[in-house]
Parts: sequence; structure tokens; C-alpha cells
Amino acid sequence: MKPSIHRPTQIIVDRQAIKNNFLHERQLLNDETAIFAVVKANAYGHGAVAVAQTVSEVGVDGFCVATLDEALELRQAGLQETILVLGVTPVQQAELAAQMNISLTVATLEWLQQAIELLTQPLKIHLALDTGMGRIGFTQHDAVVSACEFIQQQELIIPEGIFTHFATADEADTKYFHQQVQKFKQLTTNLPLKFKYVHCANSATSLWHLDCQSNMIRFGIALYGLNPSGTALTAPYELQPALTLQTEIVHIKKVPAGQSISYGATYTSSKPEIIATLPIGYADGWLRRMSGSSVIVAGQLCPIVGRVCMDQMMIKVPQMYPLGTKVTLIGTDQQTNLSAETAAEYCDTINYEIICNLSDRIVRKYVN
Repeated sequence: MKPSIHRPTQIIVDRQAIKNNFLHERQLLNDETAIFAVVKANAYGHGAVAVAQTVSEVGVDGFCVATLDEALELRQAGLQETILVLGVTPVQQAELAAQMNISLTVATLEWLQQAIELLTQPLKIHLALDTGMGRIGFTQHDAVVSACEFIQQQELIIPEGIFTHFATADEADTKYFHQQVQKFKQLTTNLPLKFKYVHCANSATSLWHLDCQSNMIRFGIALYGLNPSGTALTAPYELQPALTLQTEIVHIKKVPAGQSISYGATYTSSKPEIIATLPIGYADGWLRRMSGSSVIVAGQLCPIVGRVCMDQMMIKVPQMYPLGTKVTLIGTDQQTNLSAETAAEYCDTINYEIICNLSDRIVRKYVN
């Protein structure tokens, strides 16, 4: 999908905020701990290549993505750092990953056995351990040992890393988290193979469980200035949100009492009102469940009235504003703020989903 460059809806990404979040985290870690920036899902809506280039300028050690195609995008843009694909890649693509110096996650011995039949050059791999996430990875110590012994016999498989992922590192109750920590220790004890990277820390772990950082962290949502716990836990330093979502008023009118607005006629004016139309809708990622929430116009909160449409939505405003008046959906205007967390709380989800929903149709503009 091409960005709609001739429409006044845009995402503004503050590159300095991303750098600041990275550097604050760098200060918490010891010098031996590597930081891999998680730029999957188009860098959580911020733009994968631009974010990768931004943190490359301040010494990032590598990148994490979800798919091989996301990794290839970074390579094709000229990024030279280590890139780890966190998801399971079809074994038929192992040779392509090796050619492009992309590291792959391995979750079974069978995958390794099939890959070695296809490889003609070395492939870097990270063994995934399932310690309680229930998603992908080895669950038994003897299976991990068997995988390590197999790797030892292969010249074309390079054991670059071994890792797990925590399910509750962003919660105040740490019981299940510590169960996973113990499982990780058990699965990685007395292995016949040494790995360059041993990693279990996502953003939440790197913020609140520094003793579990191993020698690499996967720095994701916090890189973008958002709290992985929402509002449950306070970050050890001030996170700087990097993303602002703005649009403009493209139509405005006075309506009489009794006028219904948008699909389903779910909103009807109780008195004469001023209704403005905005060129953004659920095809852009501002989903229908945001109906009834607020945006900012000239420093004032203004409610979305009626259902959010695919490409447009309507808001109630206190006065007749000129066409082209700025409207903020995420960000600050005249000291009034609406964050991704504000939106998440309104529709009972998490800040991750709000920003990841923002579609490629919205233009990304980079500042600082």
C-alpha cells in the first residue's frame, strides 16, 4: 500500500526520542550486554528502516524482526548489523537467510536436520526455549542437548544464540516470571555448546528485572517511548514517546438538533452543534471501537461522534474552525496530551496494538 501523500493525515516520528530511549537503557546495562532493537511490524508502526538507521547511529548491536521478509528489508536498505528473525522460518528459506547473513530462530531438532540437507553456506541460528510462553521452542533439557550435539557435528550451522521469552515480565506479580527464569536456567545448564548470545530480556525484563538480562536484551516497545506494562509499573527512567498522529479538519458544518451522524445513526445531536470531518478512519488503523473517544483541536478535547468510518470520522467541536486546522489523535497540543496508552485504555487493549494498527496508508514524517 502506498502512503497517501496528498492527504493531510500523518505520523510524525521523533528520531531523537528514539535515540534518547536507547541511550537511557544503555546506561542501565553493563558494557558486555548487547542491545538488539526490535523493529518487527514496521518498527511497531514507526517505520522499520528509518528506526533501524536511527539506532544504528548510536551503536545498536543488532535487530530483531518477526519474519525473513522484514529482515531482508533491512539488508536491502544497507543495514549491516546482526539481524535475528524471532519467528519460525520455513526450512526451505534457510539458504536464503544464510546468503543474506540473517540469523534464524530454531525451535526443533527436526528443523536443523532438514536445514543441513539444504545449506551450502553457514547459517547462524538461535535456539528458542519455551519456558512457559507456550509459543515456540524446546521444552525439555535432553532435547536441547540433542540439538546442541547435532549442531556440534555441522560446519554449516553456527550457534549464535539461545533464548526464551517471558509472558509476565510486565506485571507486578512476579511468581510466574520467576518460574520461567528457573526453567530457563534448567534448560541452559550443562549444555555441550557455547552460544555467543544468551538472552531472555524483552523491554519489560530490561526495565524491571536487570538481573535477567544475560548478555543481550531485545529492546522493543520501550525503544519507542511506551511503557510495556501500560500503567501497572513505573519505568526506571522517563520514556519519551516518539510517535505523534495528526490530521486536519477537511469539512465543517453546523447541524440542527435531531441530526444523526455516521453509520447506524448511533449518534444524534441533542441541540445545534458544529461537526467537523477528519480524513482518517479504520482503514488507517483508527478502529471503529475508538468511536466516542476524543481528539485534540486547538488544545481542547473534542469527542468523536458516530461510528468511525473506513476513511473518515466526525468530531464535535466548540466553534467553527478554519479548514486545515490541526487535529491530534496521539500527541500533545497546547499542553493537552493523548497518548497511545490513552487510546488503549479507552478500547480495553494495549498500547502495542494501537500503534501497530496504524497502516502504511499514513505518511511517516521523521524529525530531529
